[in-house]
Amino acid sequence: MKDTKQKWFKEAKFGLFIHFGLYSLLAGEYKGERTDSIAEWIMNDLDIPAKEYEKLIKDFNPVRFDPKLIVSKAKSWGMRYIVLTSKHHEGFALYHSRVSDYNIMNTPYGRDLLRELKDECDRQGMKMGLYYSQAQDWDDPNGYAARKDNSRKNFRKYLDQKCLPQIEELLTQYGDIALLWFDTPMGTTEEESREIVETVKKLQPNCIVSGRIGNGLGEYMTTGDNFIPAVPFEGDWEVPATLNDTWGYSKFDHAWKNSQKLIRILLKINARGGNYLLNIGPKADGSIPEESVEILDQVGGYVRENADSIFDTFRLPSYSYEIQELLFTCKPHKLFAHVVEAIHRSCLEILNIANRVNRAYITATGEELEFESGITCEGDGFLSIRLPEKYREKAYYCITIEYEEEKPRFTEIRDKD
Repeated sequence: MKDTKQKWFKEAKFGLFIHFGLYSLLAGEYKGERTDSIAEWIMNDLDIPAKEYEKLIKDFNPVRFDPKLIVSKAKSWGMRYIVLTSKHHEGFALYHSRVSDYNIMNTPYGRDLLRELKDECDRQGMKMGLYYSQAQDWDDPNGYAARKDNSRKNFRKYLDQKCLPQIEELLTQYGDIALLWFDTPMGTTEEESREIVETVKKLQPNCIVSGRIGNGLGEYMTTGDNFIPAVPFEGDWEVPATLNDTWGYSKFDHAWKNSQKLIRILLKINARGGNYLLNIGPKADGSIPEESVEILDQVGGYVRENADSIFDTFRLPSYSYEIQELLFTCKPHKLFAHVVEAIHRSCLEILNIANRVNRAYITATGEELEFESGITCEGDGFLSIRLPEKYREKAYYCITIEYEEEKPRFTEIRDKD
């Protein structure tokens, strides 16, 4: 079982991922050829030579990247931490790196974007983490590359000359970093992964190391992209996920998930004990796509109204029944019933609940609800909550159920024959 030993991470539940880099300029297309994969992998997938790809540095000028707006928006969306791609697989750094000239200071923008975002996070009390591609680096001749021949590469040289020195820069030049989000360890040995972890912990002992450091050395479990565990999962874990199909901005990707789907995903992840790290991919000028803002504004409305039912919640015990209209979250002495489809009835019924219930009320408003609890004629515990008429045809609201016991107590389904 993974344990970050970090209270803030256990309570956070919702974070913002930001994938931004030179690939944002291409937006899914290079010299008339579209990538059929995720936009930030375009260099690798279309076999763009490093010297050609490096020319993009002359055009990178994200003048509309607005740290104050981004952090303010993240807070309004209910997010408790931000993770920025300091260096993705393309090898380009979004900060002032003295280790490699291949960084944002040598673009027309000429400013340390990471520092500006970190300073704003500090001003607004937002935790900030950094994504760093520790194994893949398509610009460095000794960095790994997926689906390519890496047999002749001197990976040790890349570690010593770029990876470890850049990690040291990130952890000594920008104040406290909440976590380092590593990715795609590929052929990294256990000894090499451990060396990276030890470097992080030597410089910032409280900086969390993500699951994708490799070789089982991460402090929390990172799921597959956009994959949610089917059952409650013990320990600390996180789902990295997208708003559409790609991470970096693609002008061709319009497969946006609607706000209701995202709310359901957030609730499922939280109920099963995890955090939801949801990505935006800024355009080349640094602006957030309008679709992302519109969708997340709606998600944020639900999160703000029902904050008690999302933050600092813990893993829900397995519940025997599938209730189509409900998703549950919980915290000490409280069970939250999120109504994600209209009930169409005067009462909401929950079977096989064994708690002694004291109160039921609308989470967002505190409006008290009448309820009855007891034992059915078949011998099962039940809770019946009377719904005011205005809530019977409504979806996407939450009911708080307060009970005497610390945790919800569900009983198994019994044979009724």
